[in-house]
Amino acid sequence: MGYKVVVVGATGSVGREMMQILAEREFPLDEIAAVASSRSHGSEVEYGDTGKMLKCRNIEHFDFAGWDIALFAAGSGPAKEYAPKAAAAGCVVIDNSSLYRMDPDVPLIVPEVNPDAIAGYKKRNIIANPNCSTAQLVVALKPLHDAAIIKRVIVSTYQSVSGAGKAGMDELFQQSRAIFVGDPVLPETFTKQIAFNVIPHIDVFMDDGSTKEEWKMVVETKKILDPKIKLNATCVRVPVFVGHAEAINIEFENELSAKDAQEILREAPGIMLIDKREDEGYVTPVECAGDSATYISRVRDDPTVENGITLWCVSDNLRKGAALNAVQIAELLGRKHLQKG
Repeated sequence: MGYKVVVVGATGSVGREMMQILAEREFPLDEIAAVASSRSHGSEVEYGDTGKMLKCRNIEHFDFAGWDIALFAAGSGPAKEYAPKAAAAGCVVIDNSSLYRMDPDVPLIVPEVNPDAIAGYKKRNIIANPNCSTAQLVVALKPLHDAAIIKRVIVSTYQSVSGAGKAGMDELFQQSRAIFVGDPVLPETFTKQIAFNVIPHIDVFMDDGSTKEEWKMVVETKKILDPKIKLNATCVRVPVFVGHAEAINIEFENELSAKDAQEILREAPGIMLIDKREDEGYVTPVECAGDSATYISRVRDDPTVENGITLWCVSDNLRKGAALNAVQIAELLGRKHLQKG
């Protein structure tokens, strides 16, 4: 007997990726429903590459009773209105928005990092998926923290426009075209021109000068991995369609060399170490797009601190940063708690 699964926001980029990954990983399904706003009612989405087309149902009239798991990829507004209704109907919600991440009664899960925390879902029947930039970061940090205890992290991100959804991808394409043909460049989704440029501004500014994206990385890492870790982030939007990259500097309590870190990362779950000190001996966003792994390259000692290393981390933000992690949470939930598939 398999699960009855709902994908909310099925017509968006993350929702479609959820469909793709559920099919790829052969998630044990008895039934799947594609749910979206009234604007998408009646439109069709494909379940992976199976040729099976699903008609989108209107979330305003959808009854979650009798469904096992709902993967929400519709943003904070729909999550606020409909996730509690789904949870009250007995359907476990795995939400990709930021709404519930810091709720103390909602577990924030990356299965390779804190799988045991998923037991807390019973308090509200809701599980939160972390921010895309946080997800790949903690996958990289976890095995190193276990080995030598992380004191401090400095991370600079290079985040693709797909993190801003289809509108962000469209804007990069349209601005690039406009520059080549001599048309005006009009920023709409982003605060400044994104084509052939980088923007050190993701989400709103906060009182201390950081952006909310940077704040999310700090508080989510503490909740998922260890509240004692000190972290400072600078988040930058770059003209890449898919795939986030991060330059990560880590200071440890105990001795850990770059060579030791390479050996640890080579065996760590969810990680692919590609680290040759030569041309093309590292991974970039172009190579990671469409892949499920978190790639680590450029591991080296930091001579400015007693126990420090620096590394380069790349991952497909639509996958590990969103859809894949949500499906992995559903798999973990099934194995540990629901046990139907």
